[in-house]
Amino acid sequence: MQIDHIGIAVKSLADAVKMYEDTIGLKVSGYDQVDDQGVRVAMLPVGDTRIELLEPIRPDSPIEKFMAKRGEGIHHIAVRVDNIEAALERFKAAGARLIDTSPRIGAHNTRIAFIHPASTHGVLLELVEHGD
Repeated sequence: MQIDHIGIAVKSLADAVKMYEDTIGLKVSGYDQVDDQGVRVAMLPVGDTRIELLEPIRPDSPIEKFMAKRGEGIHHIAVRVDNIEAALERFKAAGARLIDTSPRIGAHNTRIAFIHPASTHGVLLELVEHGD
């Protein structure tokens, strides 16, 4: 198990990418849009993990709602798992509050599920399973 990425909510993907590339020296490895979550995504590798920049594309996006309450910043931490169903069952058996009771499609054809911050000491936790 390892940290897959750290999700950061941003108002402007273009502005954020420019800062991360020009100032920090990171490079975008890929862009994606996840319509059912209402976000446009840029991934920037950092060692063995990545930073995921998340820009809302509509007013009802969870990222837009997050920024309306808290502003730009860290939204979630994602942990890579080999079997997302088994991981969800472990959380459920431990009494965790699941946002997603079954996996859904995430950016770059991953399968994802979120665990509510009330069960993870204030951190929104995303489980990520990569395909073959």
